[in-house]
Amino acid sequence: MTLHNLPTRAALKAQAKRLRATLGDQGTPLTHAAALETIARQWGYRDWNTLSAAADTTPTWQVGQTVTGHYLGHAFTARLKSVREAARGHWHLTLVFNHPIDVVTSDQFSSLRRQVNAIVNARGVTHEKTSDGQPHLVLRMG
Repeated sequence: MTLHNLPTRAALKAQAKRLRATLGDQGTPLTHAAALETIARQWGYRDWNTLSAAADTTPTWQVGQTVTGHYLGHAFTARLKSVREAARGHWHLTLVFNHPIDVVTSDQFSSLRRQVNAIVNARGVTHEKTSDGQPHLVLRMG
């Protein structure tokens, strides 16, 4: 199991709670601990403690946080203007660059970006790639 597909610990606990409620409604009682262990096995982990520790490594992005990285190959420093958790450990982020980034490679004209919206995984990398296979956005972790 790789971290970039892993939800947050809170989302995993919510899955266990839904599992317990569903099975309880169907006449199959399940303890909270058993529900957590079941969720861990569904995610490919041997037990809840191992899954919980892995989920802890998923970053939490916060509005106002300063981030650094590369956007379309350009190094940047930016502030997170908007943060929204998405499904399966992904995040919708709006970044405001400290200095605008020219997104055009031509010498004939420029197009400066001051702000971008992106969906990143837990490693801070977009799924979208440039024509040469590089992710559009890569956030530096730590």
